[in-house]
Amino acid sequence: MRLILRQRELLADPWRYCGEESSEAEPLIVPWQQLRGNPSRWERRAGPLGTRLGPTEAVEALAPLFARLSLIALEFPGPGDGRGYSQARVLRGRLGFRGELRAAGAGVREDQAFLLARCGFDSLEPAPGTDPEALRRALDRYDVGYQPGAELIALRRQRFFA
Repeated sequence: MRLILRQRELLADPWRYCGEESSEAEPLIVPWQQLRGNPSRWERRAGPLGTRLGPTEAVEALAPLFARLSLIALEFPGPGDGRGYSQARVLRGRLGFRGELRAAGAGVREDQAFLLARCGFDSLEPAPGTDPEALRRALDRYDVGYQPGAELIALRRQRFFA
């Protein structure tokens, strides 16, 4: 059983990755390359659909699929790789993705939790060997952020363009 941290709660992950045993109705995360390669196959799927992107993949290509995607997981291959932060800000701020945004991979550690949440991630899949409870506690490490978080930026954008 894989644990995730979603909205400050530790939960059993209801999502399955492509290749894991799952039913047609269960939420499924498909690698972006597979989704992009055969979109009609996945459009017909009955259950909720998500995708997982690597740090070099352009998130803008996902915009036409937002109506179908319930989750986008961004890969953090290591603690020093911050490209997922930029991808998250583009997805939340510029493109307006409102589904679940998940940080996954070896770079999802305690010292990153607060910053990941500020960039718009609402679920974290802890790196192997990371204590999920410590990850949850790390969200409260700081009281104040120096820059506006994703939610404030989205609100300002709505007011500006409304």
